[in-house]
Amino acid sequence: MKTSAVRFAAAFALVVAAGLSAVCAPSFDPLAALRDYDVVWDGPGSDSRASMPTGNGDIGLNVWVEPESGSVCFYIGKTDAWDENGRLLKLTKVRVRMEPNPFRYNQVLLQRLSLAEAAVEVQAGRGPAGTRLVVWVDANRPVVRVEAGVPEESRLTAAIEPWRTEPEVLKDELVSGLNFYPEIYGPTVVRPDTILDLPSDRVAWYHRNPVTPSFARNLALQGLEGFPLENPLEDRIFGGIMEGAGFVRTDLKTLASETGRTRRFNIHVATLHPAGPDGWLAAVERQIASTAKIPWQTAWRDHVGRWNEFWTRSWIFVKSGASLETTAGVENEGRVVTRGYILQRFINACAGRGAYPIKFNGSIFTVEAPGTEGFADYRRWGPGYWWQNTRLPYMGMPAAGDFDLMAPFFEMYAGHLPLALYRTRLYFGHDGAYVPECVYFWGPVFSETWGDKPLSEMPERIQASGWHKYEWVSGLEMAVQMHDYYLYTGDEAFCVRTLLPYAEAVLTFFERHYGLDENGRLKLEPSQALETWWDSTNPMSEVAGLHALTRSLNALPPHLASPELRALLERLEAILPPIPTREVEGLRMLAPAERFAKKSNVENPELYAVYPFRLFGVGKPDIELAVRALDRREDRGHFGWRQDDLFMALLGLTDQARKGLTERASRWDANHRFPAFWGPNYDWTPDQDHGGVLMKTLQAMLLQCDGREIRLCPAWPADWEAEFKLRAPYGTVVEGRVSGGAIVRLKVTPRARTADIAR
Repeated sequence: MKTSAVRFAAAFALVVAAGLSAVCAPSFDPLAALRDYDVVWDGPGSDSRASMPTGNGDIGLNVWVEPESGSVCFYIGKTDAWDENGRLLKLTKVRVRMEPNPFRYNQVLLQRLSLAEAAVEVQAGRGPAGTRLVVWVDANRPVVRVEAGVPEESRLTAAIEPWRTEPEVLKDELVSGLNFYPEIYGPTVVRPDTILDLPSDRVAWYHRNPVTPSFARNLALQGLEGFPLENPLEDRIFGGIMEGAGFVRTDLKTLASETGRTRRFNIHVATLHPAGPDGWLAAVERQIASTAKIPWQTAWRDHVGRWNEFWTRSWIFVKSGASLETTAGVENEGRVVTRGYILQRFINACAGRGAYPIKFNGSIFTVEAPGTEGFADYRRWGPGYWWQNTRLPYMGMPAAGDFDLMAPFFEMYAGHLPLALYRTRLYFGHDGAYVPECVYFWGPVFSETWGDKPLSEMPERIQASGWHKYEWVSGLEMAVQMHDYYLYTGDEAFCVRTLLPYAEAVLTFFERHYGLDENGRLKLEPSQALETWWDSTNPMSEVAGLHALTRSLNALPPHLASPELRALLERLEAILPPIPTREVEGLRMLAPAERFAKKSNVENPELYAVYPFRLFGVGKPDIELAVRALDRREDRGHFGWRQDDLFMALLGLTDQARKGLTERASRWDANHRFPAFWGPNYDWTPDQDHGGVLMKTLQAMLLQCDGREIRLCPAWPADWEAEFKLRAPYGTVVEGRVSGGAIVRLKVTPRARTADIAR
C-alpha cells in the first residue's frame, strides 16, 4: 500500500514539474472509445431474458428478437407506473412483426445497443431485401420511437400484448405490496388494463387504479391517519397511445403499415395522478400534438445530442493485459471492468430521471424470470424502498457528474420529512425525525414491517419487525449524501432548503431520543447494528454517522448554518460516544458496536466507518484499525450489496480491490444475455446494488477526496492503464491518463485546484 502511494506521488511530481497539469489539452475522444463498448450480438435469443435495455430516464425498454415469428418485441416500463397495491408495473409488451419473416433460418446478422445513441438496432439481410429496425426512447419527450427499413412488399404490424386482462389475485407475499396481511387488508387483486376503442387509427390502453382502502388501513394501523397525506395510488392512470403515419388499425390492439421502404410509428406514454380516463386521454393527445411539431430527424438529432452530453461529462476506460473468467468465457480484465462501469452508468441514466428513485430490485428493466413466466411485473423484495439498497446506485453519481440523476432520490426522502417529524412526535413525544429502513414512496413503513396490530396495541409504539426496528442510520446517511452533493455542486440553495432542515431534524432526534451514560456520553440503546446485530449498544453505523455528519456541517461556511444548528452541533460534539473498537487476539480494530449480540444477517457494520462515513481511509489517522477490521470481517463477497471491494479501494489495498472489482464486473445473471444484468444475488435481476458498488469502487481506485484534498490513484494497479474524467468537490473536474504506473497527462479545472492534489 505504501509503495503504491509513493510511486504515484513521485509520478505526479514529474507531471507537475513539466507543467502538464495546467496546460495539457485533452487528446482523448470518449465517444470514439465508447463505440467499442456497444453491445453487439450476432444471433437472437429465445425470450425476454435475451433483451437489451434502453430508455430516457423515465421510460425504459427491454428489446429482444423472436426469430420464429419474425418479431422484435419490447416491454415498456416507467418510473411512476404504480398500481393499486403499490407495485411498480410494466405498461405493456409490444410486438413488431415483419412478413415475410426476415429472420428465417436464423439469419439475424446484427443486434446492437448503440450507447452513444441509446438505441437498439436489429438488422437482417443485406441490400434491398434487408431489414433494419431501430428502437429508441426520445431523450427529450415521453415517446417511444420505432423506425423500420424493410422491403417494399413487406407487411409490418405493431401490436400491444397486455397480460393484465382479468382481475388476478396474487399469492406471493413478496409481490403483495400493501396487502401483506390479507385478513386485514383483503386479497391482493390486480385489476385488468383497459383497451380503448378510439375513433382513429390508434391503439390506446391504460391501467387505472381503483379505490384503494389498503392505503387508509396502512396509515390507520401506524397511527398516521391524522397526518394530511394524499393517497398517491387511487386514480393513478398510466398507459399509452400508439400511432404512426401510414399505419391503420386492424383491431383494438394492432396497427398495420402501408407499403414503403421506411415505416415509423410512435408510442406516447403518460402517467397522471389523480385523473379520470377523459383527463388522461386529453393529456396524451396534447403530448401527441406537441411531438408532431418536431420533425423525426430533428428529434433524433436532439436526442443524440443529449446523450453525447451525458457521455462527455465523465468517463473511465481501463486497459489491462490480464484476462479472467466471465459468464461469457475468458475476457480481457480491463475490458470487463470498463464494460461493467459503462453499462451500469447507462442503466442508471435510462431510469434515473423519472418521478421516483431507481428501484434497487430490477429498476424498470425486470422481465420474466424462471418460475414467473407471463409475469414481467415480478420483483423479489417487493414494491417499496429499502434504504440500505436504494442508496447504492447513487454512490457513484457525484464523481461521474450525474447530478441530474440524483434529484428524484433527494426529492422523495426530503419529501418524507414532514411525516417523519409528525411520526417521531406521535410515537416518542419529542422533536426530531427518525427515518425507517423500509418505506413506501409516500413515506409510511411497509405493512409487513409494521405488523398486524394498531399503534395503540404496540408495546413499544414502533414497528414489530426486528430486522430494522432500531436501525436508524438511514437519516444520517442521507444527510451525508446530501452534503456530498452540495460539496460537488456548490448549490447553496439546495443546502439551505433541503440538506440543513433534513440534517437538523435527524440530529435532533438522536439528541432527544437517547440518554447519557455514566461518562456523560450518548448511550444509543436499545439499538442495532444494521440488520445484523439486533442487540447493540452504540452501533458503529449510527455512531460513525453522527461523527461524520456533525464534522461535515461544522465545516460549512458560516453564512449557511443557523445559530440554532451551530448550537445543536456543539452540544452533540460534547456528548458523542467514541468510535467503537475491540481487541481480537491482541489487535485493536473497529467493532460493529460498543456491545453487540444476536447476529441475524451478514453485514459488516464496523466498516461503515470506512464507507459511507469515511472516517478511516488512505491518508487518515489510525487506518490500521480499519484494515484489521476488514481482515477479520465475518462475512465476505464481491456481489450484490456487499461492499468489500469498495472498502478495499478506500483503504488503499490495491491488489485486493482489483481482485474484488474484476470478480464483481465478471458476474452477471447466467439466465440473462445482457452483460450488466447483474443478479439476482440478494435481490433481483437486474440488481442495481451490484452495479452501484462496481461504479463507486472503480472511481475510488482512481480518485479519492477528503475535504479539499484530491488523492490520485490511491489503489490503482501498476499494470492498468486508464483514460479518465471525474468530478471532485468544489466544482472540480479531474481529467487525465494513467500509463506504466505513472500519470502521464493531467488537467485539473479550475487550475487553482491543482494545488489541492495530494503529493
